[in-house]
Amino acid sequence: MDTNTAGSSVAGASDEKIAALASFRTSELFSKAEQAALELAEAMTYTPVDVSDEQFENARKWFSEAQMVELVATIAMENYRARFNRAFDVESQNVCQMRGITPPVQH
Repeated sequence: MDTNTAGSSVAGASDEKIAALASFRTSELFSKAEQAALELAEAMTYTPVDVSDEQFENARKWFSEAQMVELVATIAMENYRARFNRAFDVESQNVCQMRGITPPVQH
């Protein structure tokens, strides 16, 4: 999450939006397209992967076929990197320091 947060900030995501990721379904900070992409990412992250036809079709409402390929490939690559890092106990390098935003505690 550390380098992804830094990259997202550079790409224009606000600290508030990054901190609100856990509540993307209900947060007004996220567009319907972003919510669909995040829901797809969440489903692809489960073990085993559990993407419903409804989730996939919802994302297709907002993204072209080429964008869907890129989106799914990016999600898959992030899952690969996260699992690789976890296996080797790669810790955050503190590349990103959010500016005064405390992310909500997840339970």
